[in-house]
Amino acid sequence: MSRVLHELTVELGERSYPIIIGQGLLGSYDLSSFVSGSQVMIVTNETVAPLYLDRAVGCFPGKQIDTVVLPDGEKYKDWQTLNMIFDGLLESRHTRKTTLVALGGGVVGDMTGFAAACYQRGVHFIQMPTTLLSQVDSSVGGKTGINHPLGKNMVGAFHQPEAVLIDTDSLCTLPPREVSAGLAEVIKYGLIRDIRFLDWLEAEMDRLVALDASAIAEAIYRSCACKAEVVARDEREGGLRAILNLGHTFGHAIETYAGYGNWLHGEAVGTGMIMAADLSVREGMISREQCDRAAALIRRAGLPELPPAGMTPGDFMELMSVDKKNVDGELRLVLLDGIGHAVVTGDAAADNLDATLARFCRSG
Repeated sequence: MSRVLHELTVELGERSYPIIIGQGLLGSYDLSSFVSGSQVMIVTNETVAPLYLDRAVGCFPGKQIDTVVLPDGEKYKDWQTLNMIFDGLLESRHTRKTTLVALGGGVVGDMTGFAAACYQRGVHFIQMPTTLLSQVDSSVGGKTGINHPLGKNMVGAFHQPEAVLIDTDSLCTLPPREVSAGLAEVIKYGLIRDIRFLDWLEAEMDRLVALDASAIAEAIYRSCACKAEVVARDEREGGLRAILNLGHTFGHAIETYAGYGNWLHGEAVGTGMIMAADLSVREGMISREQCDRAAALIRRAGLPELPPAGMTPGDFMELMSVDKKNVDGELRLVLLDGIGHAVVTGDAAADNLDATLARFCRSG
């Protein structure tokens, strides 16, 4: 049985779009009103396709449906794989009235959105995220892109979708590790902007890890609502939106060091948030007790506390130096100015940063 549980809107004027959250929506929810032409190209990967591709086709009655199936994994978020989408579009003669559909996790969503931003100088696309991380984070807000060997998501564009359709039933096929990775981004919203949500997460974490249907739907809704509000106020990350990157500067360094895909994005962000909290203590912004509270919740979600064995402070500094948030060579970090409130700063003392890196780095 299908049912819509929550709906909300990302308010961007003429480019506003809905987020529809529910159960059993793949295959039953009609998205054809969000397709301006007759052509739809569904982009997915080899893991998701056998599970959900046939159902996704059912969301576009009366449309010409073509598909591109990508290899699965963060290591394929590159130019070569991106070209598979363009090849499919051109071989099937898709016009500038086509609509791309991203069916999968964050990698599929980011790459499909980037392809949509580029194909014939921009076409429409729809997000149908199937992982918890993509449902609460990457499918909302219009950030698209691919990785570069020197840095994560360094090549991309802002390109908003026409709609986001979240079917919570797709989470039933997720491995526990992927669930934990998604919970990292859920926890982030409580830490940066919503103390009451953080309180709720502490009470409900066991149910969330177990994928309790009502708890997970509520977590997705509250996470999306938080991100939608921030994106509506700062679409292109000129100020406020940067707080959504709590833990990401440390986390992206971990992902690049480990090799894309060896650490899941959410795992790296979980560790990065603990490191950011520790630095916030050293900067006098939060207490050690508040830091421990954040770290305890992140551990309860099943996330790692330490970066990869063998990663050194020097590795962090080298990789963080190419982070997108840096301005004029200044390392900019998102820190906690109290639990439930984040700030972006380029003023963290070098010796405090060194002390945090020394605490968390370990020999192999």
